[in-house]
Amino acid sequence: PGLSYTWLFNNNTLDLQEDSRRFVSQATGNLYLAKVEPWDVGNYTCAVSSAQARRQVWGPPTALTLRGDGVMGEYEPKIEVHFPETTYAAKGSSVRLECFALGK
Repeated sequence: PGLSYTWLFNNNTLDLQEDSRRFVSQATGNLYLAKVEPWDVGNYTCAVSSAQARRQVWGPPTALTLRGDGVMGEYEPKIEVHFPETTYAAKGSSVRLECFALGK
């Protein structure tokens, strides 16, 4: 609780406000890219910050490269659902539940 996640691409903060292909989960910090393009190749770095601790920490850069053969391997589709057994909400408030489908 109280953590926020930001991703940098080649040392520049990713602006995901208007981006329909990339998404950062504020629950897990994971960065998701749909339909990778050649211009997505580069180094990605995750920054985690805590307003309460007044601190920000950067992870090591992770390089994204494209395979020349276009083969991603044999991955069976997988659906990840991360819901608590019970979710409580006050009447009139908003609730966000995340669900992702991964696969080839």
